[in-house]
Amino acid sequence: MQANPISRHLPPPGCNSMEVHFFKRRKILKKSNALDLIPVRLLNHELREDGNLDILLPRFKRSWLERLMAPLHRKEFIRIKLDRFGSTSWLLIDGIKPVQTICDELEKKYPELLSPESETLDRVNKFMTILYQQRFISFQQLQKLPLRKHS
Repeated sequence: MQANPISRHLPPPGCNSMEVHFFKRRKILKKSNALDLIPVRLLNHELREDGNLDILLPRFKRSWLERLMAPLHRKEFIRIKLDRFGSTSWLLIDGIKPVQTICDELEKKYPELLSPESETLDRVNKFMTILYQQRFISFQQLQKLPLRKHS
């Protein structure tokens, strides 16, 4: 049986690490500042005609379900539509920039929409929280480091 290339519960392609277990993840998130976390995308996206993005959420987690539903002409992905603020935020998530840098870049790009700095921080923090809760993103700090072999 072939695995689905995009899965909500697996790290992004090219990332060799897995998320740590629940209690360790909770401990890390409680101790860390939200603005210092580095988000990593777990799902793919597609550009719409209006310039905004759709996040592509796999409809089926198991390939046998996908084969079963194929004759019913079910689409392979559920499309989550983002507005221009969400689309820009999603594109800035690259696995390198922390949330604070993303906020700064959004303030430069949309000064008229995000007048007080605290509003930007609140909006981006809430957006990242929702993306994390829905397992669209993870944070680099939550990834297990590969075990080192002692020589």
